[in-house]
Amino acid sequence: MTEEIVVKAKAEVAAVTMTDGRVVNFVGKRKVLKETVVDSSKIEVEGDVVQLQAGAVSIRMDFRNGETRLIPLPVALLARFAGHGGEQKFGDELASSAADPMSEEDMVLAIDDLNAQIQAGNWGKGRATGGGGVSGASIVVQAICEATGKDLATVKAYLQKKLDSDEALTRRALYDSFRVAGTKTGIIIKRLEDAKLAKTAKVDADAELESI
Repeated sequence: MTEEIVVKAKAEVAAVTMTDGRVVNFVGKRKVLKETVVDSSKIEVEGDVVQLQAGAVSIRMDFRNGETRLIPLPVALLARFAGHGGEQKFGDELASSAADPMSEEDMVLAIDDLNAQIQAGNWGKGRATGGGGVSGASIVVQAICEATGKDLATVKAYLQKKLDSDEALTRRALYDSFRVAGTKTGIIIKRLEDAKLAKTAKVDADAELESI
């Protein structure tokens, strides 16, 4: 038997000199890059009061043809822009594939986890570095609560502390560790998932076998 080795080609990088003199790298077929530009000299913070001058926050868009646009966000619309960005941030946390969807319980847990980070002043991990919700997370947390006798808040605090202490550890990898067959939590998770599946079954499998 011949084993076929597939080598994935690296995406080409095009270094483009922008109209403002900057050199920007465009990877693969990427045609436009976006980034937020903050001018801290135009922002004053006193306690809970924030004063912003025009141009404090801008959006820069670089195009592959060398054109660039720096778009200052109007101060009068900053609250709307902040709200829109917040919707996007929390909405991204709920992205999942059709093959591995998140339940409503998983979604609520993901939003609570992200909100705890945001309220603490942390932007949180991007999805590319292991952030984002995890399908089946609510059952894993439920199993840990049952196995330890600890309440939900204590378990969630433990999981977040574990993630914060190891930058290489993703939420998915951490939760999967508690799913290992034969472990205390793994046995509980299997029981919970079997019970959930039984509730959603559309037919009686044993009865159907008799009609085949």
